[in-house]
Amino acid sequence: MDAVAALNEIAFWLERGRAATFKVQAFRKAAAAISALSPDEVAERARTGRLKSMKGIGDRTFAVIRQAVDGQVPDYLADLREKGAQPLASGGTGIREALRGDLHSHSEWSDGGSPIELMVDAAGVLGREYLALTDHSPNLTIANGLSAGRLLDQLDVVEALNSNGNPTRLLSGIEVDILESGELDQEPYLLDRLDIVVASVHSKLRADRKTMTRRMLGGITNPHTNVLGHCTGRLVEGGRGTRPPSEFDANEVFAACAEHNVAVEINSRPERQDPPDALIQLALEAGCLFSIDSDAHAPGQLDFLQYGAERAARNGVPAERIITTWPVEKLLDWASAK
Repeated sequence: MDAVAALNEIAFWLERGRAATFKVQAFRKAAAAISALSPDEVAERARTGRLKSMKGIGDRTFAVIRQAVDGQVPDYLADLREKGAQPLASGGTGIREALRGDLHSHSEWSDGGSPIELMVDAAGVLGREYLALTDHSPNLTIANGLSAGRLLDQLDVVEALNSNGNPTRLLSGIEVDILESGELDQEPYLLDRLDIVVASVHSKLRADRKTMTRRMLGGITNPHTNVLGHCTGRLVEGGRGTRPPSEFDANEVFAACAEHNVAVEINSRPERQDPPDALIQLALEAGCLFSIDSDAHAPGQLDFLQYGAERAARNGVPAERIITTWPVEKLLDWASAK
């Protein structure tokens, strides 16, 4: 078995299982450390033990590499594969099987942990027909948001990857901040060039109801916006602690989404579970479309769509109103019609 592939697959399964970041990174760093070597050189260094002296190679990763170059599926990987055969969520099978793509993901260009190429490869393994790359906009400096120049550079990378015949189509996109003024945090001429624009609020989440409603409506009514991301901003678990949902007029916000053809995101991250079930029901009654997205910051997290599918099914969201069940051409026609 290819040693780099084995290390990266182990990292994938660990990410999917929400393992600690340092544990995942040990395997990602080991894969990067040996990726410049030829398979024969990796095998020779592994068999002589010289590989242990390389930076980024520890006892566990060395054992994985050694078993791989000896023609075995490493024991650690085999165990993770067996555990990973079980679904992450018990419900939502029908919607999960109907999902074709994912419109919210991050790479190492902003606050994700992996190269774009690894994200696309993982999406392909999971059977995704398309994946939108939606790194952050410049206002979110803590997440290394993309300036106009960096976004232009990223568009060239997206184009190059799509020319390589990858089975998963990479859509150009952004998770753009809805600023306090209600404006979107990127140049309009660049937003014009993107396939998908996810608009989200990331700051001043405890603003009063009237202020937050006005701010969100500014983003929703902007003709570039396709998806309203994690609308309440809440956190219900995880390493960052918990955070209550923002306060806004949900009836007014979802009515605007329906009127302006903006899909409401069902964010699949376990720590977000956003919107809450009651708001999914309100959005459903308002006639909204939905987008089940992973908000993945690492390859293994792309499988979090299972959680979103389960929540959509539990709340009776019809598959035809979930834009990530649509074929890519229908999706892009819908997005560009604005």
